[in-house]
Amino acid sequence: MAATIVESLYGKLRGQQQGNVTVWKGIPYAKPPIGDRRFRAPQQPDPWTEVREASLFGPSAIQASNGIMEFLGTQTDNTSEDCLYLNVWSPSADSRRRPVMVWIHGGAFTTGAGSGQLYDGHSFAAEGDVVVVTFNYRLGALGFLHLGGIGGDAFSGSCNCGILDQIAALQWVKDNIENFGGDPARVTVFGESAGAMSIGVLMAVPKAQGLFHQAILQSGAAVNVLSSSIAEKVSSRLLAALKINHGEVDKIRQIPAQQLVDTAALLPAMSLVPVVEGYLLPVHPEQAIAEGAAKEIPVLIGTNKDEYRLFSFFDPRWKQSDEEEISSIFEHAFGLNWLGISEYLINGEELNQDMYDKLMTMSLFTFPALQLAELQVKLGAPVWVYRFDWETPAYGGELKACHSLEIPFVWNTISKPGVEKMTGSSEERKKLAEEMHHSWIRFARSGNPNTPKLPEWRAYNLEHRPVMIFNRENVLVHDPNSEERRDWRNLMRYLEKSR
Repeated sequence: MAATIVESLYGKLRGQQQGNVTVWKGIPYAKPPIGDRRFRAPQQPDPWTEVREASLFGPSAIQASNGIMEFLGTQTDNTSEDCLYLNVWSPSADSRRRPVMVWIHGGAFTTGAGSGQLYDGHSFAAEGDVVVVTFNYRLGALGFLHLGGIGGDAFSGSCNCGILDQIAALQWVKDNIENFGGDPARVTVFGESAGAMSIGVLMAVPKAQGLFHQAILQSGAAVNVLSSSIAEKVSSRLLAALKINHGEVDKIRQIPAQQLVDTAALLPAMSLVPVVEGYLLPVHPEQAIAEGAAKEIPVLIGTNKDEYRLFSFFDPRWKQSDEEEISSIFEHAFGLNWLGISEYLINGEELNQDMYDKLMTMSLFTFPALQLAELQVKLGAPVWVYRFDWETPAYGGELKACHSLEIPFVWNTISKPGVEKMTGSSEERKKLAEEMHHSWIRFARSGNPNTPKLPEWRAYNLEHRPVMIFNRENVLVHDPNSEERRDWRNLMRYLEKSR
């Protein structure tokens, strides 16, 4: 197999030719964040003198095993605290200066990897003549544990190490991608779930300005952050579980990484996420975006029709719960807001899994995405909104158009081994994959997702709210979530008043 050698700022890299695309894997974009560098901002990698072989993915961030992520094809058999590596696919390491697409993986900020098999950049590079970059970043406690308020300056910024890693990867792209055939002045970040939520943060972070020029957010927006006070309570809880007193926080740098990960896995979901704190993220991302932090950034954003079904389908409680248990599931999910939701939205309807999925999808995914679209539109930024409605026949159709289902269509990786477990194996998948894949390519190339095979996709506006529905037949619909959107907005106002 032919190899291609490219010069980076830190040394030469030997990639592999795979058909008409060259790929370089396992490129260090920062020093290993281990030892004294644990809980600190990433540092530039050490240079090397020999040609470095770049034929194998670097280790994924250390993480707890997760059945849903394994279902989605993310392997966690090679994980390490030493995880800050990236991968590049390019049609050619020449001087063509192609558009660059940088992917930020999802996984609730606790799982996932840029080397997941669904994120194979070969088709983007070959079909779209673009350069693709994927990378790992620190996850869970190692990426998002807020220790600054407890441990002092030595732990300042520990709560956003994962975001700082993402910025370091984007800086590496800016500094090096031209040698791989890419254009550092035409970078599109795209991501799904926690990856899209990260982009919502990056759009608000001054330190990230100029490192990307367009953004695609799949099933995530700009609301998944914690206040400093809540994040500090999470940290105190974890420290107590580790039997570390507040006066001896330094001990946390000596604890085995796997022990730290396993202990943090006992925390509630989404307890370790970016934090509004310090110089990096001084205000809530939505506030910064409303004030114009990303007003020059064209945005493509959307959600899946039945996002939460992925999680409720694998939740055994729905298989055997009685009426009282089902009621407790709702109360636990919505906490202090449940009384208002039940009074304002339920209207005596039966509490069941479909109702739960609908409310969770709107609260966690659809409404935040529409909020972000509105913020950008009000500033005059171009925004395109989609909804993925294609329902998988897998598992007897029970998964519907669930969270993450759009990924193999966007990446055109539906033929990867095992993907049929998620999508089924029908021929109709190919048409939808081609249409979505080329729309994402067109957006990366021009800032506009319209392609000849799609109906005219008009930019989002607050009068008609056009949304592209991706399904067996794609169609542009005006305000498809109108009733839910209005109900949810009114609920938010009601809850604010009631507080």
